[in-house]
Amino acid sequence: QVQVVESGGGLVQPGGSLRLSCVASGSAVSFHTMGWYCQVPGQQREPVAVLTSGASPNYANSVKGRFTASRNSAKNILYLQMRYLKPEDKAVYYCKAVSMIRTGVHYGYWGQGTQVTVSS
Repeated sequence: QVQVVESGGGLVQPGGSLRLSCVASGSAVSFHTMGWYCQVPGQQREPVAVLTSGASPNYANSVKGRFTASRNSAKNILYLQMRYLKPEDKAVYYCKAVSMIRTGVHYGYWGQGTQVTVSS
């Protein structure tokens, strides 16, 4: 019933840009939090940008000033505008959509991820 799908990854040169999109769908459910996370092989998955209803986006220190997260709340679409990309940004980027399935109980739905490669 709930599906999270990312798109927009690819290969770019250092200093280039990419725009990632995440679409979360599901009937009779709202997602109060949506976020982007990245993972490098052999390392933990880490938050990149997380948006919660009623709050400003939270960014990882490594991407502040370069990445911008935004959301189309009506359609449950999350974007990540990535600029001035660096080789160290190379990772699989995952989207997570979180809903409160009942009072006090939250559940996060993960997408399959999209690969971002920064290389020249």
